[in-house]
Amino acid sequence: MELERIGTHRYRLRSAPASAVEIMLFLHPDLLAGAYRDESLAQLSRAATLPGVVGPVIGLPDLHQGYGLPIGGVLATDAKQGVVSSGAVGMDINCGVRLLQTGLTRSDLGGTVLRDLLDAIRQLVPAGVGRKRGAQDAVPGLNLRQVVVDGAAALVEADLGTKEDLERTEEYGKVPGADLQAVGSKARERGEPQLGTLGGGNHFIEIQEVDKVLDHAVAEHFGIRHGGVTVMIHTGSRAFGHQVCTDYIREFHEAGRRKGPPCPDRGLAFAPIDSPEGRRYLAAMASSVNYAFANRQFITAMVRKAIGKIFGRAVSTGVRQVYDVAHNIGKFEEHAGRRLLVHRKGATRSLPPGHPGNPPAFRSTGHPVIVPGSMGTASYVLVGMDGSRDTFHSACHGAGRVRSRSAAEREIGVEQFLRSMDGVEISYAKVRDLLDEAPAAYKDIELVTDTVVEAGIARKVARLKPLGVIKGSD
Repeated sequence: MELERIGTHRYRLRSAPASAVEIMLFLHPDLLAGAYRDESLAQLSRAATLPGVVGPVIGLPDLHQGYGLPIGGVLATDAKQGVVSSGAVGMDINCGVRLLQTGLTRSDLGGTVLRDLLDAIRQLVPAGVGRKRGAQDAVPGLNLRQVVVDGAAALVEADLGTKEDLERTEEYGKVPGADLQAVGSKARERGEPQLGTLGGGNHFIEIQEVDKVLDHAVAEHFGIRHGGVTVMIHTGSRAFGHQVCTDYIREFHEAGRRKGPPCPDRGLAFAPIDSPEGRRYLAAMASSVNYAFANRQFITAMVRKAIGKIFGRAVSTGVRQVYDVAHNIGKFEEHAGRRLLVHRKGATRSLPPGHPGNPPAFRSTGHPVIVPGSMGTASYVLVGMDGSRDTFHSACHGAGRVRSRSAAEREIGVEQFLRSMDGVEISYAKVRDLLDEAPAAYKDIELVTDTVVEAGIARKVARLKPLGVIKGSD
């Protein structure tokens, strides 16, 4: 497959099937070679042939091979004539990032205080694959049905958050159409005890310092100040959403074999949006999206509680949310006067100033686009720009992998990993469980963010330097 340069960091994929719509990639020249190392281009090419797809299919600079659609992929389909693909939304439905500003400064974390804070958070937030909350941690009156219908608002109603948290969350922490009846019993059983847990893999809680402000006016509007301490929470819908995706890939695949049309890849198994299978998936997906918003809200409450334990209640009540944004989601949106279902898999929404989809607090600036780096490297806060029209208002969601998990485990040693984490406190179970998340397993966050900035998709607001990170074991 061949990439043709058509603008600054913009490429068109040639040699796509004749039935495909246009495929556009946004890549820095130094990231081009990586696009050919895995199946990402072939996956985009197959996605571009789905019924009702609306071009272009997008590949963002954090692009890497996924299941069906690559991570860093954006696929839009016509809301009336198109299809929905659970694999194109992703396994971890509404995996996303929440950023908190604490009112603390780096000097407040001297001595053992940073380690004490990490320990206090870890005691309150179970971390690791399969980890659950204990029965003693149940929130009185809160049940799974409330969580999937009301999302983060269910936690705020239970006094685990504030109204401002909701105002600074994508879709106010709740999308419509959720229905627990559309969720299989296995997903419900797996998900119910995991609310308020971090998980493993690339999920983390990170204590950071704002080491550079690049747009002072917008940073001030977001509540971000140079030298301030932030907390970034990266997790999603846990086993609940993973099981929903798995169940519907199987259902879509089986329905496709019976009814047609054929699917180019099991990972892209689809159903017409207006079919019984499609409607059920959308209800189950909305349930998972809301579960994930609630999960990050629960963890936010625990972070505030931990900060209160170390610094006192007055400090904990001053912890304010900057924003919470999803990056594995399918949403009905208006683009160029047309209603579409936009699948963002490893991609985050990037709305420019004045866009009506912005929360009121960000109408004049565009909303924050939060882009975590790898463990041990910087993260960025961006803000949407008008060029995001070309990506269905989407931007990169992180650094993106350059090594698969298995390759990272083979090629990165413990000593190399520890050297790459020099100066960053790590809270973890076993160091060998972290090798697949080492900085060397990821692309250069500077190249990735420079791509979207120089392509006019977003603008840099602030850079965040890691001080301490909590990771769960696999």
